[in-house]
Amino acid sequence: MSHHLDTPLAAQSGQLFINDLFVFNGERATVFVMDVNSSVTKADIKRGFHAEARYEIKIHFNGGEFEELTYRVVFGELDGTGKQTLMVYELTGADARDDAAMGTPIVEGRTGEVSTGGNVRIWAGRITDPFYIDLGQLATVNAAFKDGAKLDRSAWKADEAKNSFAGTTVESIVLEVSQDEPMLRDGTRIGVWCTTKLATDAGGWRPINRGGHPMMWPIFWPTDTDFSDPANARHPSNDLKEDGEEIASAVARVVAANGTAPDPQAYGWSVARQVYPDVLSYQVGTAANYGFAVRNGRTMADNVPEVMFSLVLNTGVTSGLTPDVTKAARAEAFPYVVPA
Repeated sequence: MSHHLDTPLAAQSGQLFINDLFVFNGERATVFVMDVNSSVTKADIKRGFHAEARYEIKIHFNGGEFEELTYRVVFGELDGTGKQTLMVYELTGADARDDAAMGTPIVEGRTGEVSTGGNVRIWAGRITDPFYIDLGQLATVNAAFKDGAKLDRSAWKADEAKNSFAGTTVESIVLEVSQDEPMLRDGTRIGVWCTTKLATDAGGWRPINRGGHPMMWPIFWPTDTDFSDPANARHPSNDLKEDGEEIASAVARVVAANGTAPDPQAYGWSVARQVYPDVLSYQVGTAANYGFAVRNGRTMADNVPEVMFSLVLNTGVTSGLTPDVTKAARAEAFPYVVPA
């Protein structure tokens, strides 16, 4: 039977839409967190992970153009208890970027439970969303970018900021890889991105959505609710070549309108080169921080709206919020998230 999961309508499932990617140092291990399926829209969210999809974490080494390590997670259908089986596969070398490669199964488990295998442990399930932002502030930035206009600071007040994601949930995959893993030894420099892929009627796999740096989609493609922008399926190695001009021009228009850069075009290209390729850089074993001066991985506490708004506008921007607003959504020990 044809399941028609390759249609644009099917691609709108929140189960396939990436909300956040985090990379940080755990208990003598590197932690990768991939969140999907936010309830923030207040829509009728289908719980769990898509049973005909792949959730992949891609890892580049030492500034390499292509991934050499992929962790692929697949899920079964929801059972009567609301849980799903899961399997983690490891793919290395050329297989890490080959959809036809099967990889090596390393962990088998179920959602809501900690499962281990070799140098890896995993937890997946519904959690309280640790991300925080006031969407009213985002609307002012979107308006400036849309028209290449001056930021209207009167439309939003920092001292009245509220976390629009308070009380919301997401599906989370938490993968922790020990530093005993030969490819992820202490001090190794990596680049990380994640992607969702959906099975097609033809037997292949269609990339649906991907993520690296935070806030890329909300700032640059805020209306892409059907995953139609080519960036969703493009490999990061093609980012700057295929889309650098668009990002650079958008930033140049905004900083020109706001008078925050003496050479708007040059500044626009400097931003494009910082966010492209859209891969999150991290040095294994170090303290993660996605901040103003240093972008090294990303913790769940990092105030990424402040960082990204300040970067693209070339001026200091406060979000009006602190990490304390989501303190209850973070845990010190594995799986580092708080089940909903």
